[in-house]
Amino acid sequence: MRGNGDAAITSSGLYSVCRAAVAKRLFAAFAVFALVVLSLGQPAHARYASIVVDADTGRILHGTNIDTRNYPASLTKMMTLYMVFDALEAGDLALRTKLKVSHRAANQPASRLGLRRGKTIRVEEAILALVTKSANDVATVIAENMAGTERAFALKMTARARELGMSRTTFRNASGLPHRGQLSTARDMAKLARALINDHPKFYRFFSTTKFRYAGLTHRNHNKLLTTYEGTDGIKTGYIRAAGFNLVASAKRGEQRLIGVVFGGDSARKRNRHMTSLLNKGFKSLDTRTTIAKAVPKAKPKSAPAAKTSRAKPKSTAVASAKLKWGVQVGAFARYSQAFDAARFAVDMAPDYLKRGHIKIVPLKKRRGRTLHRARIHGITKKQAYRACRYLKKKRRDCMELKLKKPVQVAQNRN
Repeated sequence: MRGNGDAAITSSGLYSVCRAAVAKRLFAAFAVFALVVLSLGQPAHARYASIVVDADTGRILHGTNIDTRNYPASLTKMMTLYMVFDALEAGDLALRTKLKVSHRAANQPASRLGLRRGKTIRVEEAILALVTKSANDVATVIAENMAGTERAFALKMTARARELGMSRTTFRNASGLPHRGQLSTARDMAKLARALINDHPKFYRFFSTTKFRYAGLTHRNHNKLLTTYEGTDGIKTGYIRAAGFNLVASAKRGEQRLIGVVFGGDSARKRNRHMTSLLNKGFKSLDTRTTIAKAVPKAKPKSAPAAKTSRAKPKSTAVASAKLKWGVQVGAFARYSQAFDAARFAVDMAPDYLKRGHIKIVPLKKRRGRTLHRARIHGITKKQAYRACRYLKKKRRDCMELKLKKPVQVAQNRN
C-alpha cells in the first residue's frame, strides 16, 4: 500500500511539474505574440521630423527625417479638404450643398462639432469646422456623402495623393483618428500644402479663418501661429498620442512664401516655438540668396572701363534679344503643381540645355470651365530648345520647341 501510495504521490508531482512547464511556455508565447501585435500597431516609431520649403519652387531649405513615415493625425484633414475643393471646382458640390449626418458620423470621438443623426450641415460650414475645430464627425460626414463610405473615400484620398506625388502616404480614414495603416511624411505633407495653395487658391483662404461660430458656439482655430507669427495664413494642426503634436504652417512675407512641417512635437507650445524658429531661419536663408543674386550683376561693370561698358551694353542686349527667343513645353496638366513639378524635372534631366531658362506655367482655358496648365521653360536659344527636346524624347518625356513672341532679355539661373 505504501508503495502504491508513494507511486501515486510521484505521479501527482510529475503532473504538477508538467502543468507548470506548459503554462510557463504558453505565457512566454503569449508575451511574444503581444509584443509583435503592439509593434505592428506602431509606425516606424513616431519620430520627430521637419521640413521647410520655398513654396514657389519647392526647394528644400531645411529637412530632418523628411521621409520617415509617421501618423499624420488631423493633418489628414488637409487631404479631405483638397478632395472637397476638387469637387467644388468640378461643380459636383456647392458651398450651400447640404450634407446628411449618419449615425456613425454622429458618434465619432472628439474633437467633434456635436452633429446629430439625420441632421444636415452645409459644405461651407463643414469646411470651416475642419479648419478651426478639426471636427472628426464632420470629416466622416464629408467622406460618406462624397463616396458612400469612409473607407471608399480614404481609397480615393490615397489615389489623389499619389497623383500629387505623395508616394509615402496612405489614408485609411478622413479624420486622422488612429489607424496603424494611416501614415505620411514631412515631405509629402509639404507637397500637399503646396498643392492646396497652387491648385485651389480660391478656397485656400479658408485656412486663415481664426474662429467659426456654429449652433451658438464659437470655435477658435487651433493654429495659433495665425495670430502670433507674422505672415502666417494657414494651414493645419494635428495631434494623437502616438504621433505627438504635428503642424503644417504657411507664411508669406512680400513675394516670399514658406511652408513648414513639424511631426512629433512634445507639446503644442513647444511645437509652435520650434516652427517659428524654422520659419525664421527659412526667411533668412531666402533673404541671403536674394541679396547674393542682386549683388552679382552689379559687380561686373566695375571691372571694365566706363567707355567700354557703355558701348558693350547695346550689343549684349541685342545678342540676348536675338538668341533667347525660344522655349520648350514639357506637358499640360490639370494641376498647377503637376505642371511645375514636370518643368522642374525637365530642367533637372537636361540641365545643360535648360538651366539658364526660367519655368513658366501658362494656363489654357478649355470648354466647360476646365483649365490646363502648360509646363514651359522660357528664355533659351533655339539650339538649346531643339537639343533639350531631342534629349528628353530619348528619355520618353514629352517635349515641344516653342518660339516666343517676346524675347527674354536676361536668362536667370533658377537652380
